[in-house]
Amino acid sequence: MTDPVTDPEAVRERALATLVAARDRTALLTGCVEEPDLIAQHSPLMSPLVWDLAHIGNQEELWLLRAVAGQEAIRPEIDSLYDAFEHPRAERPRLPLLPPEEARRYAAEVRSRALDVLEAAAFRGSRLTEAGFAFGMVAQHEQQHDETMLITHQLRTGPPALTAPAPDPVEPFTGPAEVLVPGGPFTMGTSTEPWALDNERPAHRREVDAFFLDTTPVTNAAYLRFIEDGGYTEPRWWAPEGWDHVRRHGLSAPLYWRRDGGQWLRRRFGVTEVVPPGEPVVHVSWYEADAYARWAGRRLPTEAEWEKAARHDPASGRSARFPWGDADPGPDHANLGQRHLRPAPVGSYPAGRSPLGVRQLIGDVWEWTSSDFAPYPGFRAFPYREYSEVFFGPGHKVLRGGSFAVDAVACRGTFRNWDLPVRRQIFSGFRTARSAEVA
Repeated sequence: MTDPVTDPEAVRERALATLVAARDRTALLTGCVEEPDLIAQHSPLMSPLVWDLAHIGNQEELWLLRAVAGQEAIRPEIDSLYDAFEHPRAERPRLPLLPPEEARRYAAEVRSRALDVLEAAAFRGSRLTEAGFAFGMVAQHEQQHDETMLITHQLRTGPPALTAPAPDPVEPFTGPAEVLVPGGPFTMGTSTEPWALDNERPAHRREVDAFFLDTTPVTNAAYLRFIEDGGYTEPRWWAPEGWDHVRRHGLSAPLYWRRDGGQWLRRRFGVTEVVPPGEPVVHVSWYEADAYARWAGRRLPTEAEWEKAARHDPASGRSARFPWGDADPGPDHANLGQRHLRPAPVGSYPAGRSPLGVRQLIGDVWEWTSSDFAPYPGFRAFPYREYSEVFFGPGHKVLRGGSFAVDAVACRGTFRNWDLPVRRQIFSGFRTARSAEVA
């Protein structure tokens, strides 16, 4: 059996497959709408789709053609246009961006050259090329922007542009509401996952006290009880900044929800539908998740608690790559990869549960934790500070587990996401926890 980490042909095959899958998804997301929708800014929170398209190509050129292969720049004059730190999203529509067809041609030329680089790569000689890291980083970057573009599709108005089958129906979940996660040390982070990004490294021991964790993410039905109990009108449940935000923006429900007579409706990718009670709640901010947890007499889990629940196997004492073990995600494990355009009902994917029985820790919705985004002990920025380091601090909260919009290449038990606590356009939900000593 070949080693997918050290065997050059296995590494090449994996890199090729992930790059092709990412580009196929990019083509779908940018090819399903006409030019006016590509160049429009559908929200000041998001870039025009055409910016994402050329940015994907530009990042691939920077890292695979220039950094790995040492090639001359194809179009050095556009580097600053697609530098995410030079131009905030709100001002990108006013930049002299490449028109859609030109952006497609540029990205295609970069990809053609990148595949030649991949074909000749020896995957040794530097940390950037070892185990195909640079190719994995580029594939993950593209898939992260594909998720961003899917968020833009959700924000756009007009008829649906995307379709996908609904997740399989399941019987209402009747298992235990919470699971006891035993206290003690576990290994957090990784030093061996070949394509892990800098903020996931290095592996280190972390002590976690015993706690109870929701078996499934919080559902729409449960969140509706918070709304109907006056959750958005009672300041005692809210962090002060969150309460100010609620009042300033008149929030009364998750993003895209509206009340119509005696029922709640939501807009999902151009379709208006009744809010499904058994699905995980999605499009809630950290402040909303935190307020619900307080109202429920619980709290959000810390990032370390979440990772222990998702990776620790009490029988062996080791940390696995995923809740179900070390195998890459399959369709029976989790709702990933835009296979569906919604979360699956809670209780889905029993094959993906953790050894302790926690469900749907991977896929469906990003899960807010109580933790600020911070470096691990021994963190080293690689290959550039702007991926993680500049976001460390109390301004950003950590999300874990991925969503239905995340591809498997950019989702694992150690993967860390982060965002501002006010953000709701992302595919974010949560589950709650409580400390065992107060049981």
